[in-house]
Amino acid sequence: MNREFLRLLTAVAVGLLLLVAVYAVLPSFGEFPQSRENTAVGQRILEEAPSQTGATNVVTSVVWGYRGYDTFGEATVLFTAVVGVLMVLRAGGRRE
Repeated sequence: MNREFLRLLTAVAVGLLLLVAVYAVLPSFGEFPQSRENTAVGQRILEEAPSQTGATNVVTSVVWGYRGYDTFGEATVLFTAVVGVLMVLRAGGRRE
């Protein structure tokens, strides 16, 4: 592919992402949907998280206690992406 096509493709992709970001239906910043299910689960986590996980900080208990595997997976994906980018950049610098 030539550079002009890649630039056009990148511009179209960025434009579509901006349109989605502008027109997405999101709640206002800091607003939490007030449904009975959401408040019941949130209240239960606030009350039971420290005793179930042993952490004194509720945020830490949720991230590491309840979502530990998910957090580990996200860290693995991030590490793999960084290694991939470094390999591509390093391979590009070796051409002579």
